[in-house]
Amino acid sequence: MNVLFVHGMGRSPLSGWPLLRELRRNGLNTYSFSYFVCAETFAEIQTRLELQIVELAKQGDYVLVGHSLGGVLLRAVLNAIEKDIAQPKHLFLLGSPISPSILAQRLSKNVLYKLITGDCGQLLCSFERMNAIGAVGIPTTCIGGTKSIFITKPFFSGQINDGFVSLPEISADWFTEDIQLPLIHSVLPSSRRIAKLIVDAVRG
Repeated sequence: MNVLFVHGMGRSPLSGWPLLRELRRNGLNTYSFSYFVCAETFAEIQTRLELQIVELAKQGDYVLVGHSLGGVLLRAVLNAIEKDIAQPKHLFLLGSPISPSILAQRLSKNVLYKLITGDCGQLLCSFERMNAIGAVGIPTTCIGGTKSIFITKPFFSGQINDGFVSLPEISADWFTEDIQLPLIHSVLPSSRRIAKLIVDAVRG
């Protein structure tokens, strides 16, 4: 089984290294996809990711793991990809927003935020663009963190959150499985517990 990991905004494939190491120890082949939100539009990143997934699909069974914006990109690709391309066996979304991000909306007009996050940052705060991506028709596990951080806690008005996204933002009625863990957003892709959940789902 092959596994493709797509990191979150402002991160790199290295953010998923501990998780991918655990997956490899359990006999899975791992791959990563890298992008730069300050230099590419969402559409440009999506196009490159689609090419990699098409190539991966030719190699046999595979699953996809997306952290934060990485999960948004994966959903966009899966809904745009040609129907004759083999679909992944499972999609794992780690703290990945389904609806517009509360934090992104609060920062949307901030000059530094706009400079650093580019088009992707604007997508995350857009109801129209986020809603247009939609659900995917494959087994999907959502894994969300429930450990907030004091700097961003006031933005969420009491909603359970992981410091960057709240549980309502990452929830959907079409998920196959919805799991919460006492983790902050940034450590989701490095969690051994999440690696075990992925291994168990693949083997199950």
